[in-house]
Amino acid sequence: MNYGKINKNDIANGLGVRVSLFVSGCIHRCKECFNPETWDFGYGEKYTAETEKTIIDAMKYQHIAGLTLIGGEPMEPCNQRELIKLVRKVCEIYPEKNIWCYTGYTLERDLMGEGKAVCEVTSELLGFIDVLVDGEFEIDKKNITLKFRGSENQRLILCKRSLDEGKIILHELN
Repeated sequence: MNYGKINKNDIANGLGVRVSLFVSGCIHRCKECFNPETWDFGYGEKYTAETEKTIIDAMKYQHIAGLTLIGGEPMEPCNQRELIKLVRKVCEIYPEKNIWCYTGYTLERDLMGEGKAVCEVTSELLGFIDVLVDGEFEIDKKNITLKFRGSENQRLILCKRSLDEGKIILHELN
């Protein structure tokens, strides 16, 4: 897996100050994507044990609310297989911090059951995600007044709770 950037003090991609990992590789290619360079799976730098250590170390500060996985597409199966290792460690070391994930995939259609982005680690990874922002960015539904998403079709899903209760529960931001 490659990544384009690590933002150690991100306030745009989830509640509070966060560490955000921008992974490389995305097949969605949304029109007017804010990050088209990350469509290429070879873009950026190789994700290594040192990269993981950088992220873990950046999260040690009390003001960091959690980790955001963004891209590119974190839920591409090849990215999931690397990200599960990071997320396991983050949740073990920092159980009080939360995990947000941005995906162009839709939870019910693509990330569950026989969905096109499901692989052997998908269920486990979803079980660690507190908020899943799902759905492709759609330019005709662009709305700059929305918090933490760009188009009206995208949802902020309380992922763990939705999985536990067997129905989609949206995050209601005040």
